[in-house]
Amino acid sequence: MASLRDIRKRINATKKTRQITKAMEMVSASKLNRAQHNARQYMPYTTKIREVVAGIAKNKSGVTHPMLESRPVKKTGYIVITSDRGLAGSYNSNLIREVTLKIKERHQSPEEYGLIVLGRIGRDLFKKRNYPIIQEMAGIPDSPTFSDIKNIARKAVEMFADGSYDELYIWYNHFVNPIVQRATEQKVLPLTDLAVSDEKEEKSGATALYEYEPNEEAVLAQLLPQYAESIIYGALLDAKASEFAARMTAMGTATDNATEIIEKLTLEYNQARQAAITQEIIEIVSGAAALD
Repeated sequence: MASLRDIRKRINATKKTRQITKAMEMVSASKLNRAQHNARQYMPYTTKIREVVAGIAKNKSGVTHPMLESRPVKKTGYIVITSDRGLAGSYNSNLIREVTLKIKERHQSPEEYGLIVLGRIGRDLFKKRNYPIIQEMAGIPDSPTFSDIKNIARKAVEMFADGSYDELYIWYNHFVNPIVQRATEQKVLPLTDLAVSDEKEEKSGATALYEYEPNEEAVLAQLLPQYAESIIYGALLDAKASEFAARMTAMGTATDNATEIIEKLTLEYNQARQAAITQEIIEIVSGAAALD
């Protein structure tokens, strides 16, 4: 049995750990609220630009763009959004497992795909496993602005345009609720879904009419890259909310576990202390009896 001193040290150490995990839980909760607000604020922009682009793509005037057309797939690009820091439960491991499984399912060799990795955790892991990384970015702020990822998002879209790869997917953890974050794949390019008429919109009659200046082709050429970049940025905002939710949940669980350990150690300490006191009483009584 451990000594009273050792048990007391373990109790104090666990209490300090609980203070840290509780503080991290509260900080993550605050950051989660801010991340959810950022994601909600950005959603109307994405919805509107999609509406305008889809309106042109569905137009019967024959306007088209390479980003709207599928082509033979020789190489696929994957954007993978992970976190820069750990202590977020299975946030990164679940996502990376799903990505690697999908890559093994679709591709036979590394020449058939390339990765664009956001986040230190994913970057380090994919490098360790010798995956082909085209671009990488670490040190993303907790509340990222579009300017923070503008260059890498624009480069990703340009590489599709110049034929470096023929389709582009983005993988991230979608925020469902503070407890559930789901590994999600979204197709970024080509934007084939925009070229197909949306039956729900047509049935509801909720479509707007626009006049384009100078013409539909010029507007489409400008908006399509911006829309693709907005998908990437929107996924990043969603992933940030998921990251803070996962860290808040993980730290909350760690705090609860620390509390349970402290309670068990306290009980063990009291039992050991009681046993020591009882032993001392027995020794005193035995000594007194011997003197008699």
